[in-house]
Amino acid sequence: MNKPLAERMRPQSLDDYVGQEQLVGSGSVLRKMIDAGHIPSFILWGPPGVGKTTLAKIISKQLDIPFYTLSAINSGVKDVREIIDKVKSTQFFNQVRPILFIDEIHRFSKSQQDSLLAAAENGTITLIGATTENPSFEVIRPLLSRCQVYVLKSLSDNDLLTLANKAISEDSELKKRHITLEETAALLRFAGGDARKLLNILELVVEAEDSDNIVITDAKVIDRLQENPAAYDKGGEMHYDIISAFIKSIRGSDPDGAIYWLARMVAGGEDPKFIARRLVISASEDIGLANPNALLLANACFDAIHKIGWPEGRIILAETTIYLATSPKSNSAYLAIESALSEVSQSGNLSVPLHLRNAPTQLMKDLNYSKGYKYAHDYENNFVQQEFLPQEIQGKRFWKAQRNTQESKIEEHLKKLWGK
Repeated sequence: MNKPLAERMRPQSLDDYVGQEQLVGSGSVLRKMIDAGHIPSFILWGPPGVGKTTLAKIISKQLDIPFYTLSAINSGVKDVREIIDKVKSTQFFNQVRPILFIDEIHRFSKSQQDSLLAAAENGTITLIGATTENPSFEVIRPLLSRCQVYVLKSLSDNDLLTLANKAISEDSELKKRHITLEETAALLRFAGGDARKLLNILELVVEAEDSDNIVITDAKVIDRLQENPAAYDKGGEMHYDIISAFIKSIRGSDPDGAIYWLARMVAGGEDPKFIARRLVISASEDIGLANPNALLLANACFDAIHKIGWPEGRIILAETTIYLATSPKSNSAYLAIESALSEVSQSGNLSVPLHLRNAPTQLMKDLNYSKGYKYAHDYENNFVQQEFLPQEIQGKRFWKAQRNTQESKIEEHLKKLWGK
């Protein structure tokens, strides 16, 4: 069985490497170190599909250095120590310092990252880490201080087109067929700067064609992706379409629709933290005061996802999704802040009424700051009527209760305090 196109097209040398000129182009810092045959430990930070793993492998091959690789998704402290012990046991015979490549290094816990420290510091290994997250937040400081950080950028449209044409003309399978790139807008849009995604989409479209004469158009790309849920796009248009469908299903109180779109994101490898963040937003924007517990559960979900990750995190996301979808809905808090912001933009910076101002100094007291303010807890039921808005907009209403059990109770309570 043939390897996927993205794997068949993986560059074997820096001359074949597409993009990242700022790192590996002629005269760049990293290129000079590679050409000199000496590299320090470093971390490659950039979005998916921009060549982090490929670059690490090319460096190892070009310098003829032993290359060990671990994925932080399924490796632990034991795996790291086994490799370090193996390197130490063979170092007497081979003085070349091998490369240990850690993919998704941001997923390593503190103890797992600690296990790399001594080996990186004493030169047992050259550590190359790859991460899609800001290493300043995700990599422990002692390890970060021992590594250079190089930033990789999303591939430009020109880079992607170069790669697509290279695949069509050089790949052992694609060059057997006559492929024409008639339209490329959809291909580039869905690829979203990701080389792997571009090649996967290209292969998907080609495989769907019976003829050896293939004309790739925007319509074909869109149709093929819509027919293939596994081609979920984490960074492009489909990514936003699916999260939109997910949130609208929750807002529409349809747990089945919501759980389906959640499954599409889980199957597509979406970042669980991204989904959890959107659940927190939905709990406030769409459920709000109708069920304040929704925000508590969504926030607990967000915290748990940070601790658990995949694959068990899907259960936590599913529980929260169903709870939010089946909760009563209200956007009164959302409408209130939007209304207040609109007022602020229209009326500008109105003065704070004197009785509401703080008066920490005698001068402020002499200027009547805080004069006339009534301390609510000094009155019956911890309430006393007074004005809290600037004089120019007194009596303005921003929050309005909606028709649900929780907010009806709030409204009745306020009526008892304020009257009409």
